[in-house]
Amino acid sequence: MRCEQENCRRLIEEGEEREFHGRILCDDCYMDALSPARTCDPWAVRSASLARQKGEVTEQEGTLQQKILRAIEESGGVSKVDLEKRLALRPGDLEREIASLRHMEKIRAAMRDGKKIIVPW
Repeated sequence: MRCEQENCRRLIEEGEEREFHGRILCDDCYMDALSPARTCDPWAVRSASLARQKGEVTEQEGTLQQKILRAIEESGGVSKVDLEKRLALRPGDLEREIASLRHMEKIRAAMRDGKKIIVPW
């Protein structure tokens, strides 16, 4: 059996499938469906800002967020699709990281040539 999420289609072992709104999903896609990432969350931005002011936010070299930031900075701006391909990520994984980076005001979206891209803050 395969996950019915459009961007996933991962093979699911018997008994490991999850049903959500009539579709069969793998665990990762099921969790994404239950708790989608929200990039536009004023409380999350406020919390990240307060943590940064208190010195509670630390960035570690080599983390996925650092790789995403580096790819965005090197390219000067990149689409989500290109970023997924470049870093070989699942869409749900990228969405969560983008939401976190947006809350920390490290990245933002911009329109370039009629396309939405991710750029440094």
